[in-house]
Amino acid sequence: MNELTLDKMRKMKLLGMYRAFKTNLETETGESYTPDEIITHLIDAEWDERQNRNIEYKIKNARFRYKAALEDLYYHEERNIDKNQMMRFADCSFIDKAECILITGSTGIGKSYIASALGYHACSMGYKVVYHNVPKLFSKLKMSKADGSYLKEVTKIERQHLLILDDFGLQPLDAQSRVVLMELMEDRHGKGALIITSQVPVSKWYDIIGEQTIADAILDRIIHNAHRLELKGESLRKKRQPDNELIN
Repeated sequence: MNELTLDKMRKMKLLGMYRAFKTNLETETGESYTPDEIITHLIDAEWDERQNRNIEYKIKNARFRYKAALEDLYYHEERNIDKNQMMRFADCSFIDKAECILITGSTGIGKSYIASALGYHACSMGYKVVYHNVPKLFSKLKMSKADGSYLKEVTKIERQHLLILDDFGLQPLDAQSRVVLMELMEDRHGKGALIITSQVPVSKWYDIIGEQTIADAILDRIIHNAHRLELKGESLRKKRQPDNELIN
């Protein structure tokens, strides 16, 4: 009877219940449970299983650059990272309010890791997140315009609660990239949260975007009321040990 029940649970993909029931059979202690206790235990196990699978699915779809955690961030005075500010970001209220976080600083100082850590945490809180390297994203969207899949790609990004744009400003934008960026910012303004990392100070973003009218429109949607994290200090890549793969 128990084997038949387990088989039905597995076929119905009630994997949380399946594991909990199987474990209970294998570690039978002789204790008796009320029907209410048994049902509660099985439902809780299934709930936890589905929540964990949902988080794993969100993390996989986000395609983060680093496997990162807020708990592993390196807080040091010379880095200019306010731990209280990071803890405020961790409550994800900036996502609920569709706000922007701008992370700037020299190469190797940990901008991408911090952005990824915030993204990982948001996934664990149930938000949909997507990470994109800016040059690669612009190339992908330009190609999608040629093959007719542009609207599909943009709509996919628009559905995310948080969009992370990494390595913005590595090179000046051409006319097509300006239009793409303008459309992305227009879609997200007041509707979805945004994290942008850049080696270039925000004050020089006008020059990166080019075309003053479009630059004004884009930056008006990004900069005003944005949270800023301006990292300082030397590259962590130079400091890390050979066996340390993470830059935080």
